[in-house]
Amino acid sequence: MTRIKGGLLHAKRRRGILKHTKGFRWGRKSKIKLAKVAKMKAGAYAFMDRKVKKRVNRGIWNIRINAAVREFGLSYSKLINALKKNNVALDRKILALLAEKHSAVFAKVVEAVK
Repeated sequence: MTRIKGGLLHAKRRRGILKHTKGFRWGRKSKIKLAKVAKMKAGAYAFMDRKVKKRVNRGIWNIRINAAVREFGLSYSKLINALKKNNVALDRKILALLAEKHSAVFAKVVEAVK
């Protein structure tokens, strides 16, 4: 039986790696060993930073809510506690949006739970 070499698949795999690392700096865009490591690290950072993004956004929402609620003589923690006691099911993202864009609606929410 004749021997079949895997050159086509090998080249295809390398092309795929280099396609992912296009635009990287120095040898990480053109050298297979460096490109492979760069691709793995990039994927790890992307996974990790999707989690960090959620954490950062939640912090921003809290700051926006706190700034808006201070006008009504409350603090962020007192507002959240009042919302929970009154069974108001608004999450922080929606509250921050109301505080920023729709201040009249936010004022009604605060007055309702005061």
